[in-house]
Amino acid sequence: MKGIVLAGGSGTRLHPATHVVSKQLLPVYDKPMIYYPLSVLMLAGIREVLVISTPGDRPLFERLLADGHSLGMSFSYAEQAQPNGLAEAFLLGASFLAGSPAALVLGDNIFYGAGLGEVLQAASAEPSGCTLFGYRVDDPERYGVAEFDASGNVVGIEEKPKQPKTQIAVTGLYFYDSDVVEIARSLRPSARGELEITDLNNVYVARGAARLKVLGRGMAWLDTGTPESLLEAGQFVRVLQSRQGSHIACLEEIAYRMRYIDGRALEGLAARYGKSQYGAYLRSVLEEETQA
Repeated sequence: MKGIVLAGGSGTRLHPATHVVSKQLLPVYDKPMIYYPLSVLMLAGIREVLVISTPGDRPLFERLLADGHSLGMSFSYAEQAQPNGLAEAFLLGASFLAGSPAALVLGDNIFYGAGLGEVLQAASAEPSGCTLFGYRVDDPERYGVAEFDASGNVVGIEEKPKQPKTQIAVTGLYFYDSDVVEIARSLRPSARGELEITDLNNVYVARGAARLKVLGRGMAWLDTGTPESLLEAGQFVRVLQSRQGSHIACLEEIAYRMRYIDGRALEGLAARYGKSQYGAYLRSVLEEETQA
């Protein structure tokens, strides 16, 4: 399976902060926002990732992430010139996917929770259909909302409903089989002129091939698209890291613990950060493993 991070858009809800830089490059506490969705794909066992951004922001992402080799990853890049919808990611990434199953994560979504890696790896191992993730919210009218039958199977997803049938919002993380590009090509633009991810998901629902896992207690899903939610996400990360003594979405640590890189590589990565707090943390990870 290959992964796609959709990090395009103009970030208008975060203006003026995003007038000159992509919102996915803004810091969420101590690291760029894009580290968080990237960490999700890495925890799922995905090592080939396509980052889709705007033409103006692409060089900045390439400067930050390079080709991924230092993390035992492979990063590629593509451009979405206009915000033509989330499902367009599969048209832009068709040659990258080359018939492979795909995981898509939105560049401004943060996921956290005990056992998250196991949940993600189970989704990536599904041989067919799609796996979606739901989360109970207080304001479902802002999201794509899932509807279930008496057996708990998802039977429909409604985008921003005025009268939501449930409080389960579909999050910005999706796992698909190799049919996803073909399905994306069959979609027609919505009334707002976009290829909607909800329309794509509903194709899988109609086929009886959609699974939706609700992230329950102990799991967190955060959207960072407004100044308030960006600040809240930073505070969330700060509190957890200071209380637990471990970092969230530390790509170097994940690469090491997933055995994408060895101790010598981690030591070299830590050296890049010098005497910074981040570099000290990476060295502590290595020391902890050495002493174990």
